[in-house]
Amino acid sequence: MKFGYARVSTKDQNLDAQMKVLNKLGCDKIFFEKISGKNIERTELNKLLEIIRAGDTIIVIKIDRLARSLKDLIFLLDEFSAREVILQIDTMQFNFTTPEGRLFATLFGSVAQYERELINERTIAGMKAARENGRIGGKPKGLNDEAKKKATKAYDLRVKELSINDILITAGIKSKRTLYSYLRYEVKRRSILENKEISEDGLWLL
Repeated sequence: MKFGYARVSTKDQNLDAQMKVLNKLGCDKIFFEKISGKNIERTELNKLLEIIRAGDTIIVIKIDRLARSLKDLIFLLDEFSAREVILQIDTMQFNFTTPEGRLFATLFGSVAQYERELINERTIAGMKAARENGRIGGKPKGLNDEAKKKATKAYDLRVKELSINDILITAGIKSKRTLYSYLRYEVKRRSILENKEISEDGLWLL
């Protein structure tokens, strides 16, 4: 399927121009939102990422509608490559299942890995400095034992790429808001145990 994604930064801006182009490019479904690129909670983009499958195409009219920064772009392209999703920017396609696409994917993946290693080095250095100054991080607080178990189960299911609705049902969580809260708790807990950086939306370990 072809999925479009449109975004404007403020409520005063209009999505019509982007929607018109995306419809012209043959999108089967369009996800759109009015939200600043600086805001890490892009609900509609997250919904799109939950349903895409190998062979699907994501279409945007400009790359800055998709990514907030170079780092954000690198991680998104790395994910598209791993999931064999085609990215189309206006009429230009990056098909990660072709030899040329795999070349781009390799380059993107190498840069993403380099970025992860830099982040990991900075995290280790920061934790070392904190210990030397007597500041040792502890486990995140705020959930009871039952909720903690659900948080752990929810994250394990998300790693297995289950849909949000399936996770809600399987983990016995009542709402998406609660689910995301549990996921952030579990990600923070694991980041401390595994000494890993957290994604900007707080939902993944890097």
